[in-house]
Parts: sequence; C-alpha cells; structure tokens
Amino acid sequence: MTLLLVALGAAVGAPLRYLTDRMMQARTGSSFPWGTFTVNVTGSALLGFLAALPADPTVTALAGTGFCGALTTYSTFSYETLRLAEDGVRTYAILNAVISVAAGLGAAYCGMALAQVVG
Repeated sequence: MTLLLVALGAAVGAPLRYLTDRMMQARTGSSFPWGTFTVNVTGSALLGFLAALPADPTVTALAGTGFCGALTTYSTFSYETLRLAEDGVRTYAILNAVISVAAGLGAAYCGMALAQVVG
C-alpha cells in the first residue's frame, strides 16, 4: 500500500515539476534555471511543513516521499549548475548553487515553523 501511495504522489509531482519548469523558463527567458529553483524551494517548504506535523505515515508516503520527492530535483539542479558554468555564465552557476541551497534550507525551516504554529 505504501508503495502505491508513493507512486501516486510522484505521478502528480513529476508532471507539476515539468510544467512549472516550462512555464518559468517561458516567462523569464533567462539562462538562470528559475523553474528548478522554484520547485526545489516550494518542495522544501512543503516537506519541512509535513516533517514538523505529527503526520500519519500514509500522508508522509503520499505527500512527502511521493509528491515532494518527484517535485524537487537535485539531479537537475546539479546538471543545470554545471551547464551554466560550462556555458561561461559562472556567476549564475555560483548564484544558483549558493542561493538554491540557502533558499531550500530557509524554506524548510519556514515550513517547519508554520507547522508548529498551526499544529
């Protein structure tokens, strides 16, 4: 049952990641990977929120592991950062690495803090 919940959450998270990335890149037209940044920060906030709640294991499997796991993407973040450096946009590569990690940690912290307030 847990595996099915993870798969169901991932079936929603992965397409949402793709659509968000396409929408952000179309709107910004920038070489900075705003789509990946957006889904990673959003997913970090949601996972921080879920982790701080006394959530049922089924909710954690569906929303945490499945949805957030498929929504966020460390491999794409790594690839895009290296691609920026290879393309000669080293400032964007450094900013992407530093700001993405800092924003992800900050978002997770804020999600946890919000869960403590509402939970």
